[in-house]
Amino acid sequence: MKRLLLTISYDGTDYHGWQIQPNGITVQQVFEDSLQKMLGRKTAVSGCSRTDAGVHAREFCLHLDCEENIPEKAFIAGLNSILPDSIAVKSCVEVSGDFHARFDCKGKTYVYNFYEGLTDPFLSRFALRLDKLPDKNRVNEFCDALIGTHDYIAFSSSGRTVENTVRTVTDCSYCAEGNRGYFSITANGFLYNMVRIAVGTALDIDSGRIGVDCVEKAFSSGNREILGKTVKPQGLVLEKVFY
Repeated sequence: MKRLLLTISYDGTDYHGWQIQPNGITVQQVFEDSLQKMLGRKTAVSGCSRTDAGVHAREFCLHLDCEENIPEKAFIAGLNSILPDSIAVKSCVEVSGDFHARFDCKGKTYVYNFYEGLTDPFLSRFALRLDKLPDKNRVNEFCDALIGTHDYIAFSSSGRTVENTVRTVTDCSYCAEGNRGYFSITANGFLYNMVRIAVGTALDIDSGRIGVDCVEKAFSSGNREILGKTVKPQGLVLEKVFY
């Protein structure tokens, strides 16, 4: 028996997130079904995190235990021949038997994508359309305020399943190129809807609806109502996973 660490990417548009659930098709369910077709037996996989319905991943990590002695390149090719085009295996390496894709994860980077202008069907699955991209200086002032170790409970929705809401954000920034904007945030962990609430808050600060001082107030009070809206999921991508 060997433990394999797989890195995959997926277009989350048509999925109800990563984790198996009874009320919709998920990336994990499709992945495990494809594994069963290839190996001839049911094999459970453990992912590095959950992603919400409609959220994408450029890099998502999972582990599984495999009895078969299949070369890693053949394992990748076999799975990719079965998986739908919306999910792809990028790499496969053997790891120690006590490795865990979730609990050994040191951090993740998420990127939220915007675009400016008329509706573009080639962008709308993966980015939020705005009439005008936000001001870089205003949004980066907000990004600077987010960095550090804080209680981010105000930056989470009521559906969170964890009790400890303290997280460390090590990097957060916003940049724009042409008609595209990118909000990037790296942390040792994220709460339910944390990035989407942060992005919505950045947009509301840019519009002048709320001030950047809302961040400090949210940290001290834990009041979700101080912050901005929760933006739609399609612009959010899990960009990088750190071990």
